[in-house]
Amino acid sequence: MSTNVAQPARCILHADMNACYASIEQAENPRLRHLPVIVGGDEEARHGIVLAASREAKASGVRTAMTLWQARKACPQAIVVPARLGLYHAYGERCRRIYYDYSSQVEPFGIDECWLDVSASTRLWSHEPLLIAQEISERVKSELGVTVSVGVGWDKITAKFGSDHAGHDRIMTLTPSTLERRMWPSPARELLYVGPATERKLRRIGIRSIGQLACAPADELVRLLGKMGAVLRSFARGEDLSPVRNLALDFCDVERAVKSVGNAMTLPFDVADGETARQVVWLLGESVCQRLRALGLAARTVGVSARGADFDLPMGGQRQRTLPQATDSTQELCHAAAQLMLDWWDFGRMPARQIGVRAAGLEVAQHGPVQLDVFGEEQRRLQWQSVDRTSDRLRGRFGNHAVRRAGELRDPRLAGLDPERDNVTHPYSYFA
Repeated sequence: MSTNVAQPARCILHADMNACYASIEQAENPRLRHLPVIVGGDEEARHGIVLAASREAKASGVRTAMTLWQARKACPQAIVVPARLGLYHAYGERCRRIYYDYSSQVEPFGIDECWLDVSASTRLWSHEPLLIAQEISERVKSELGVTVSVGVGWDKITAKFGSDHAGHDRIMTLTPSTLERRMWPSPARELLYVGPATERKLRRIGIRSIGQLACAPADELVRLLGKMGAVLRSFARGEDLSPVRNLALDFCDVERAVKSVGNAMTLPFDVADGETARQVVWLLGESVCQRLRALGLAARTVGVSARGADFDLPMGGQRQRTLPQATDSTQELCHAAAQLMLDWWDFGRMPARQIGVRAAGLEVAQHGPVQLDVFGEEQRRLQWQSVDRTSDRLRGRFGNHAVRRAGELRDPRLAGLDPERDNVTHPYSYFA
């Protein structure tokens, strides 16, 4: 099984902070070093899942996305600390300041991951990419007190594969001559953007490894997966040509074309009735609409997702619906999302623990003159738009709880939840 792989014209690194949130907590608090640390929610309130686990906690079987009670069962001596996103963003920026000493082309892929194009640096300093990777690793460790795994490749995909498989605080180099030996035997799911659904489709035609994907006929993959089939085949063959984007240092994340805006929350209680589900959807949907309006966008599609209270449903449990017209209105989008959720999910039979709302099919919001109709629908839309703008101004000035819906106040379990403030999604799409 072989194919021709062009000799690399670029030198790309991918640096990934090990157990990011947990490692930062250990760096900030020396008493936590060498102890099993879990970053998560409030255990007593049954709030949340494992966001990150230290190396010591992982050794006991703790894994990201476990519920906290499952993590405690696996590691009874674990120390659970709340997430401090502001602190993690600050460490991410400090990491990038180190990276910028070696390249002007640094592209974040979330808080803890970055690509670096060091092609010019290797030519300027006559340094091998491996030496640059080693120096970056040592500087991050000595200056920040955390560790990174670094992958060295000739495109973004091979570099990321290297960091994913390097091991804790180690470096892995891939070259065209080692691609078949080091990358191709790995399961297809270990390639970026091969998720569970794509893996199942590939298995149906006998593709289980990255190498089999690389050597599969392109037309067969396109028939199976659409245009993504050709993209994944090029990834597997080491033929990704996408550039490392040159970004300003102060950006915490990549400025990209926004394809969708969403928010999801693992709740501190089981949602076992439709009315509570409706309130949660509105709570999340309101934060989504705030973001839409801040971006000047409107959505033509609304989607919802849910996960069972015992977390036995795959993450892909979701539904979506096309709206009559693009909107950034909280009233319209949240009403449609709540109805979609209640039509789909039987909360009495299967209580939910995680709920999400997403707006897609985005376009620039239009707020110019409108043609009023005899039934008064457009007039009501204009009134709700005025309410939204006023609410956004008040929340921007006094905080997100300055304006609240009566449903939230009736249910004390919702009183402390603020999805707009507390939930941050990473990373952004590779293709955006």
